[in-house]
Amino acid sequence: MTEKKNNAQKKTAAETGQGGSLERPNIYVPEGFEEKLQGHKQGAGDGQNGKNGRRKNTTPGEQSAQKARGGQGGRGRGGRQKAAQDAGLSGQDPKGAQKAPAAKKPQPQSAPVQQQRTAAKGTGQNGQQGQTPAQKGQQQKTAAKGAGQNGQQGQQTKRRGGGENQPARTAKASAAQGSKSASAGRGHKGFKGGRASLKIISLGGLGEIGKNLTVYETDSDMLIVDCGLAFPDEDLLGVDLVIPDFTYLERNKDKLRGIFITHGHEDHIGSLTYLLKKVNVPVYGTALTMGLIQGKLKEHGLVGQVRLSVVKPGDIVPVGTMSVEFIHVNHSIPDACALAIQTPAGTVVYTGDFKIDYTPIQGEVIDLVRFGQLGSKGVLALLCDSTNAEKPGATPSERIVGGSFEKLFNDAAGKRIIVATFASNVYRIQQIIDTAVKTGRKVAVFGRSMLNVVAVASELGYLNVKEGTIIDIDQMHSYTDDQLVVICTGSQGEPMSALTRMSMGDHRKVHVGPNDYIIISATPIPGNEKLVGKVVNDLMKLGADVIYERMYDVHVSGHACADEIKTIISLTRPKYFIPVHGEYKHLVKNANIAKSMGIPPKNIIISDIGKVIETDGVEMRFGGTVPAGRVMVDGLGVGDVGSIVLRDRKLLSEDGLIVAVVTIDSATGEVVAGPDLVSRGFVYVRESEEMMTDARDVVIRALDKSKLTGYKDWSTIKGSVRDDLSEFMFARTKRRPMILPVIQEV
Repeated sequence: MTEKKNNAQKKTAAETGQGGSLERPNIYVPEGFEEKLQGHKQGAGDGQNGKNGRRKNTTPGEQSAQKARGGQGGRGRGGRQKAAQDAGLSGQDPKGAQKAPAAKKPQPQSAPVQQQRTAAKGTGQNGQQGQTPAQKGQQQKTAAKGAGQNGQQGQQTKRRGGGENQPARTAKASAAQGSKSASAGRGHKGFKGGRASLKIISLGGLGEIGKNLTVYETDSDMLIVDCGLAFPDEDLLGVDLVIPDFTYLERNKDKLRGIFITHGHEDHIGSLTYLLKKVNVPVYGTALTMGLIQGKLKEHGLVGQVRLSVVKPGDIVPVGTMSVEFIHVNHSIPDACALAIQTPAGTVVYTGDFKIDYTPIQGEVIDLVRFGQLGSKGVLALLCDSTNAEKPGATPSERIVGGSFEKLFNDAAGKRIIVATFASNVYRIQQIIDTAVKTGRKVAVFGRSMLNVVAVASELGYLNVKEGTIIDIDQMHSYTDDQLVVICTGSQGEPMSALTRMSMGDHRKVHVGPNDYIIISATPIPGNEKLVGKVVNDLMKLGADVIYERMYDVHVSGHACADEIKTIISLTRPKYFIPVHGEYKHLVKNANIAKSMGIPPKNIIISDIGKVIETDGVEMRFGGTVPAGRVMVDGLGVGDVGSIVLRDRKLLSEDGLIVAVVTIDSATGEVVAGPDLVSRGFVYVRESEEMMTDARDVVIRALDKSKLTGYKDWSTIKGSVRDDLSEFMFARTKRRPMILPVIQEV
C-alpha cells in the first residue's frame, strides 16, 4: 500500500510540472494517445532539470535516442478535466458527421506493458533500481547530496536502458541506433535522424487584416485553427466577402481531424460554413463562439450536419498525434482563448487575438500563469498577434469606456442617444445597457448582426439585462427622446448598415435630427476612414451631435500593444517566433519586438500566405508552398468572380460601355440594319450625336474591310469592329470604354 501511494505521488508530481507550479486536475485521453506523443513528452517533460524546471540541453542524436526509448514520464503540463458542455449545441452525432475524439479513462494495461512500466519505475525509491551493483554503491555514497540529484541520476540511467550486465553507454548507443532504424523511411526528407516533422501553414491572416486560417500538419494528422473572412477592398467591385482558398484542405481532408476556433469574430469564423460544405469535421470552441457559429449554420442550412463541441479554458482535446489546450485570454469578445498545441516536434503556442486587461468587465484576467508554465517546460514556437505591434505601451482596459459613457449620457440630457459599435463587442454592449439603466433609459437594438449577437449572448448568460430594459423597435414611439438609447451597427461606415442608412435618411424607423446625440464607439479599420468620415459628415448635416474616438475615450482596442507582447514572450520564452495577424508592416514591427527580447533574428520567421514552415523541433525552415489565395463571394456565387470579371467591372466603372448592334445579310455580307450604338456610363448620346454618327461610320468601314479581305469568322469580324471603334473613341475622348459588338446574321 505504501509503495502504491508513493508511486501515485510521483505520478502526480510529474503531471503537475513540479517546482511549486499551479496544480491542475488531470484530464483523461484515449488509450494509445500518450504513446503517440511519447517522443515529444520525453523532450517536454522528462528532459527537465529537477532544480529549476528548465529543459536539459541535448544533442540531436540524444533526442532521437530518447524518442526511441519512449520516456515513461508524463507530459509535464497540467490540464483541467472538463466535459464538453454543449449548452444545447452539440446534441447527438449527425448522420455522416465525423465524431469528435472523446476523452476517456485509460483501459487496464496488458501484463507485458505493466511489467515494462514496473521495471522502468523500479521497486526502490527515487527510480534507482535497474542499475548495476557498482552504480548502486555509488548512489549510496552520494545519497546525502540531495534527493533531487539522485532522482535525476536514476532517471537518466533507467532511460538509457542500463541492464544489470550491460554498461549504460553501450545501451545508449544501441537505443540511438534503434531510433534511427525505426524512424528511417517515415521521417521527413531532409531532417537528420528521421525526426518527426511539423508543418505550419497560413492560408490567410498574413499581410492582411482578416481571413485568419492556420494549418498544423504532421505526417498523419492535420488540424485547423480559425476560419475567418475579410471584407473586400475598394478594387473588388461588387464583391461581398473574401474567404481563403480551401484547395489544400480539400486535397488533404482525410488527414483533417478538427477545426479549433479561438473566438467569435468574423475574421476568425466568417468562412467556416463555406469550408464545412466541403469537409465535414468536428468544430471546437467555447460556448459563445459555438452559439454564434450555430447561427451561421442555420443561415446556410447546415444545422444537424456538423458536430459542434463546446470546450472551456483549460480543456485539452486530443487530435491524433497532437493535442490542443484552450487558454483563457482577454479580448473585446468573451470566451476568447489562446491555444497550446502539443505536437511530436514540440509545443506551439498560438495567442489568437488577445490583450492583457487586469480589470475586465466580465470573467478573469488572462491566464498568465499558464503561459509561464508552458514557458518553463519549453515552447518550440510562439505565433503572436501583430495587429497593434506598432503601438507602444499597453492597451487600456475596457472599463475606461464605461466611465466615458456615463459622462456623455449625462451631457446628452433631453436628447435621444444613438450608439454605433461592433456587433460582436459584447462587453461594450453590456456597458451601454448598464449606463442606460443608470440614466433611466430604455434600449432599442438595430441591425441584423447586432440583434443576433444580443440574442445569443443573453441566452448564454454573457449579457446581463434587467427585464424590461430592451424594447422592440416598434415600441419606440411610446417613449420620448430623452428616454431612449439606440444601439446599432455601422461604426465602420458599411454601406447597408443601420447608421449609414440613418445618415442618408433611408432608415424606416429612425430619422436623425437636431435632437439626436450620436456616439461612434469604434476605431475605423484601415481603409474605412473615408467611409466613416462621410457618415459623420452626413449626420452632422442633419443637425445631430456626433461623438467619435478622437474626441473622447469611447473606444479601446482588443489587441495587445508592444509591452503586452513583450510580457507573453518573456513568459513563454519560445525558441522560434512567428508574427501573425496583420499587414506586413505589423509583422515586421512584431518581429522587432521579439528581437528586442533577445530572440535571435535567425529564429524569427515572417511567413506569407501559402508558405510552408517545417520543423522537427531542432530546426525550422521554409519548405515550399501550397495553393493559397483569396476566393471572392458575390451573392450566392463562391469563386465564380475572378481576375477577368474584376477587370471587366473595373473597366465598366471607369470608362463605361458601348454596345454596337448591326444586322448583316448572310449571302452578300451587306449591312441590312444598323449599326446602332448604345452608350452606358460613357457619354450622354443626345449631347454627343455628332460623335456617335462618326462612330457608326467607323463600324461600317470595319465591316467593309472584313468583307473585302474575305473574313467569315465572326470572332475576327467582332474583333475588327472592337479595335477600330476603341481607337476612334480614344482619339476623340482619351477614354477607352468597353466595346461590345453584337452582329446578327439574316
